[in-house]
Amino acid sequence: MRITARFKAPATTFALLPALLLGAVGCSSGTDAAAPAKSPDPKGSAAAAPSGAPGPAASPAPKAKDARLERSALEQGDLPGYQVSAQGKNPSAPTGQPQADKKACQPLADIMGDKPDPAAHETVNRGIGSQKQVGLAVSASVSSYDESDAKKVVSRLREAVAACGSGFTATVQKQTGTYRDVKAVPFRTAGDESVSWTTTAAAEGVSAQVHLVVVREGSSVVRLMALNVAAAGQKAAVPQEVADKQLEKVRKAG
Repeated sequence: MRITARFKAPATTFALLPALLLGAVGCSSGTDAAAPAKSPDPKGSAAAAPSGAPGPAASPAPKAKDARLERSALEQGDLPGYQVSAQGKNPSAPTGQPQADKKACQPLADIMGDKPDPAAHETVNRGIGSQKQVGLAVSASVSSYDESDAKKVVSRLREAVAACGSGFTATVQKQTGTYRDVKAVPFRTAGDESVSWTTTAAAEGVSAQVHLVVVREGSSVVRLMALNVAAAGQKAAVPQEVADKQLEKVRKAG
C-alpha cells in the first residue's frame, strides 16, 4: 500500500520541524527519489598521481557502529501497517543542534536536532510512515549514553516542558522558527522513565502540531516524534504500538 499524502510548506518551516522527522515525511509522501548518481571520474578511480606528487589524502576510517544500538533500531517488517526507512533524516534537512532563545528551553531545542542531547555517544534513526492513518509520520531514534547522562536528558526535558509552556524560538543553520503551546501529555511506556509533550511549530504563517515522547531504558534514550503530513494543523500522536515495539527492541538488544 502506498501513501500519497503531500506535506506542502515553505522551506523555512523545515528548520523548525524536527530535522529527523523529515525522513519520516519522505517515508509517508510516497516519494522515493534517489540522489542522482555521480559521473565516473574520466581518469578512472585508480589513476596514479604524477611521479613525485603526493597522492590524495586517505579518507579517515569510518567509526565502528555500536552493534547493540543497530540491533535496537526498527526495521521494515517489525511493524505491520507501517513503512520503515533506514534513512531517518532527509539529506536536505538542516544539520546540527538548534539553539533556543531561552536557556531553560535548550533541552527542547536539542531534542529537535540530530541527536537528543549533545552528550549522546551515537544515534540511529528511522523514519516511519503509517499505512493505517494516512499522513501520519513518525521519527524514531535510539541513542547511547553513559547512564548518568541518560537520566539527565529526561530530567532536563521535564524541567524544560514545565518552564517553556509559553513557547520559545529555535535557530539552526540561520533558519529560525517558533514552538508554541508546549504542554505535557500523558503517554504510557514500559521504559525506566519517560516524558511526553505536544507543541505547535510555526514559521511563515504555516504551523504543524508535533507530539514527542522521550523514554530512557537503562543507558539508552528513545526519541519518538510524530506529525500529520497530510494535515499539519491536526493533532498527531505517537502510536502506542510504535513506542512499544521500539522499546521491546531496545530491551532485547541488551
